[in-house]
Amino acid sequence: MTRTMWDSSVGKKTVMAVSGLIMLAYLVVHMLGNLKIFFGSDEFNEYAHALRTLGEPFLHYEWALWIIRVVLVAAVVAHAVSAYQLSRRDIKARPTKYVHKKPRASYATRTMRWGGIILGLFIVWHILDLTTGTVHPGGFEAGHPYQNVIDTFSTWYGNVVYIVAVLALGLHIRHGFWSAAQTLGVGSRTRDRAFKTIANVLALVLTVGFVSVPVGVMTGVVS
Repeated sequence: MTRTMWDSSVGKKTVMAVSGLIMLAYLVVHMLGNLKIFFGSDEFNEYAHALRTLGEPFLHYEWALWIIRVVLVAAVVAHAVSAYQLSRRDIKARPTKYVHKKPRASYATRTMRWGGIILGLFIVWHILDLTTGTVHPGGFEAGHPYQNVIDTFSTWYGNVVYIVAVLALGLHIRHGFWSAAQTLGVGSRTRDRAFKTIANVLALVLTVGFVSVPVGVMTGVVS
């Protein structure tokens, strides 16, 4: 992308749309992987181990996982920077308040910025909890992801942090997916309803899928 393209609002919105879709694809796969926890510790731990050996013998141990991490970090940074710069540009373009009140936006639209901040903070906490074990409750056991997940969701604050973040994620996806379709030029009057339906379904499925894990631990279904 050229400097001129990046400096334009259209360019920044395109970066937001593409990076958002990259993260969305990862979230779908990540959610499906998380659901393996309902099939027992052996299958969940084997799944976690398979992620580290992905691409062998062509790739070394954990190389594929690190490639995925680097791509995700780049997508998160590009998404956040674009959103911040667009927000600042919007504020500068409207230095004074509107005389007439704007129509009420949807709850998801009005909370996109706060939702983004919540998700950013959650990503940091999630990594420190289940990847490095820095803030993990009890004794973090490398190579035992099933037990680590049980430990996290056996605490009230682990459940609160995770569920709040997932709800924010659902709202973010609900608005962001449809917005990305408009930015990338695939939306239209005739397709608007379909894209909004897809956005709602994606948001609902991902929210329920991710929340089912802490709920499963809390209710004893996963133990």
